[in-house]
Amino acid sequence: MASGTRASGTGARGTVAAVDLGATSGRVILGHLDDGALRLEEVARFANAPVRTPDGLHWSITELYRDVVEGLAEGVRRSPGLLSIGIDSWAVDYALLRDGRMLGEPYSYRDDRNLAAVDVVHERVPASELYARNGLQHLPFNTLFQLTADRLAGALERADSFLLIPDLLAFWLTGRQVAERTNASTTGLVEVSSGRWDAALMERLDLPAHLTRTLVDPGTVLGPLLPSALRGTGKTDAVVTAVGSHDTASAVVAVPSTDRDVAYISCGTWSLVGVELDRPVVSEASRLAGFTNEGGVDGRVRYLHNVMGLWLLSESVREWEKSGERIELAELLAAAEQVTGEVPVFDADDPLFLAPGGMPERIAAWFAERGLRAPQSRPELVRSVLVSLARAYAETIRRASELSGVRIRTVHLVGGGSQNELLCRLTAEATGLPVVAGPVEATAIGNVLVQARAHGLVSGSLEDLRALVARSFPVTRYAP
Repeated sequence: MASGTRASGTGARGTVAAVDLGATSGRVILGHLDDGALRLEEVARFANAPVRTPDGLHWSITELYRDVVEGLAEGVRRSPGLLSIGIDSWAVDYALLRDGRMLGEPYSYRDDRNLAAVDVVHERVPASELYARNGLQHLPFNTLFQLTADRLAGALERADSFLLIPDLLAFWLTGRQVAERTNASTTGLVEVSSGRWDAALMERLDLPAHLTRTLVDPGTVLGPLLPSALRGTGKTDAVVTAVGSHDTASAVVAVPSTDRDVAYISCGTWSLVGVELDRPVVSEASRLAGFTNEGGVDGRVRYLHNVMGLWLLSESVREWEKSGERIELAELLAAAEQVTGEVPVFDADDPLFLAPGGMPERIAAWFAERGLRAPQSRPELVRSVLVSLARAYAETIRRASELSGVRIRTVHLVGGGSQNELLCRLTAEATGLPVVAGPVEATAIGNVLVQARAHGLVSGSLEDLRALVARSFPVTRYAP
């Protein structure tokens, strides 16, 4: 894969590596900078999926780390002068450590152990107060609920720290334990007003404050690789640099617009739908509407709502393939294009769809419980999923505008979902707004640009970085 761009040059030349980890796959992408020109090169791609053991659903994090190191080794072979490595991933999940040793494979946020912990937390801190403190949409898998589940199980007694997934991998690469700020903002344990760890909240929840680590901003250089990492990657002088380590924070950096009157949809396994603000919105109306205030690069606020996303489609395909049948997604989407008339629509945000497995049956059950007709064929189910997502996007964008005061004129849909033409077209129809689709590699681009700026390969504000993206990466426009 390769793509080109040109930014305001600094005369600098160099290469950085973006490690971009999603809940279904990961990849290592090199960003080659030459006097402001950027070329992306994918050097490794690997699967990522949780595994169920008797005690729950876990991430195979050591296997994932091995894949990352092997991908970086290929990057070093192709670019021996590699300057920097940045890591982003999904949010909220973490590992517990003691004396630098991991105490067990991290749980997946889709594990159901968190449900009981929600009630325990809300008994001590009402939901309205919690929102005023951390500004986060209520999601039963937020880190503070997971840590409470660990406390109830006695797991925290042995731990002296917890590290979110990108911070854990950075620790294994460098030996330095930190908490990158954009991802830390998703834990529920950071004050939305100050951006600091909320020690008082942790005390009320009996979560030891000593488990936290120093907060660092995107662009902070964490250090060189340890000998143990070098044995896997090969000789390199590359350093690890903190980026917007929540993948959405990196993706929003690469939204190709310098205007502030836009909404973004970072569309992949999840769809993160919102606007960028300078200050959080923590009104009661915002809480009841399910909006979250998460940290962005350069101190911006990602004001957004989590929509279930293309997980609904990928899990349906995975279920159909269990019988040994090979499903071609392109053919399935083409068949969905041919479905005419109104299709049944469901609530794409229903928690019923959070857990893995049996997605077509659970969608059918949603309709059955309400006495409604369910989709009757695979193409109709696919179209139902996409129409339901588009309507969820439209409602979320409408509410984001009302609650934030931003008058939205354009929707930018970035990430893997931007390749889904039917979804983009349905989103334009549902919102009544033009949809600009792309870039596909928004997360990797944002990751690369934050590193590049930190090392003097490009310069400027977020708007300057976005102008670079807008000038140079292909997009597709869909009229409502």
